[in-house]
Amino acid sequence: MSKRCYYEVLGIQRNASEAEIKKAYRRLAMKYHPDRNSGEGAAEAELKFKEVKEAYEVLSDSQKRAAYDQFGHAGVDGAAAAGAGGFGGGGASFSDIFGDVFGDIFGGGRGGRQQVYRGADLRYNLELSLEDAVAGTTVKIKVPTWTQCETCGGSGARKGSAPKTCGTCHGAGQVRLQQGFFSVQQTCPACHGRGEVIEDPCPTCHGQGRVQKTKTLSVKVPPGVDTGDRIRLAGEGEAGENGGPPGDLYVQVHVREHPIFTRDDANLYCEMPIPFTRAALGGEVEVPTLDGKVKLKIPEGTQTGRMFRLRGKGVKPVRGGPQGDLIVRVVVETPVKLTAEQRRLIEELDQSLTGGGSKHSPNAHGWLDKVKGFLKDVGL
Repeated sequence: MSKRCYYEVLGIQRNASEAEIKKAYRRLAMKYHPDRNSGEGAAEAELKFKEVKEAYEVLSDSQKRAAYDQFGHAGVDGAAAAGAGGFGGGGASFSDIFGDVFGDIFGGGRGGRQQVYRGADLRYNLELSLEDAVAGTTVKIKVPTWTQCETCGGSGARKGSAPKTCGTCHGAGQVRLQQGFFSVQQTCPACHGRGEVIEDPCPTCHGQGRVQKTKTLSVKVPPGVDTGDRIRLAGEGEAGENGGPPGDLYVQVHVREHPIFTRDDANLYCEMPIPFTRAALGGEVEVPTLDGKVKLKIPEGTQTGRMFRLRGKGVKPVRGGPQGDLIVRVVVETPVKLTAEQRRLIEELDQSLTGGGSKHSPNAHGWLDKVKGFLKDVGL
């Protein structure tokens, strides 16, 4: 009798992925396995199980699959026969099927290798001045971390010796426990998943392959960073275990409070006191910026709270975009600790201003008019 197409046996398309092949095999193998079929349909189930097994052994091997796709059964008859012969009379155990399909999920399986672990990521809190955050800078930081032991090169074994394959798991790092029909894998208790045991540990790292060390790193801070931004240094985290890759270091930025400026995204804000004479008469004042002092023209009659915008004197955002502005809020300062002569002059000025009516104090007179209207409405 002619053999059925292997793709048809597994119920998959010819362009099926490796994962799809495994999934189809698992479903059919569990359905037709002799351990799960007894009685009247046992013989037919065993034949189908062998057919499924043969199809999987060919299609799961890239070389055999390529030969089958090009020449059909003639290209793989020898390999398929050898695979089918491996069943014997009773067929492979149900636990073997389970292990073939799920071994990669549990990180082991027959012929596995020791598990490797990526090193942990680290975080470093970096405080910056506003000036450094806006302009960018380079800082050196010291980070305590686990690094690969230089004495043993990360093997954990004394120089001149080497780790030996674990006799319990035979290097797989996993042991298999049979529970009825199912086989469950767990970390080997003898080598703790390494797959190897160290009989003569390195005196420097005591067999861990890693040592604690404080390393100095140079961190380039790009211009425009702000509180909450992170700078990633790839591979500067903790060393991995069993030869695994190192983790990353994340530098968390925190910008210290500035005595003059506050920042809101790309804009800077500041308050600037000016004497009431300058506010009344107008003139120029010097305003501090992160680039130095600039002159700002104050119109006559300027009131407290008036905002002035200095374009391009803010922050260039780290993620791109236009340069921000500096917003200056003016606070008119009332003079204090007056001398007798200054008091006399101000009293004369007050009399002169009062005599001028509302034209010298439009806001005050407008407010008084509103108060009068309110009191009239409430009958006072």
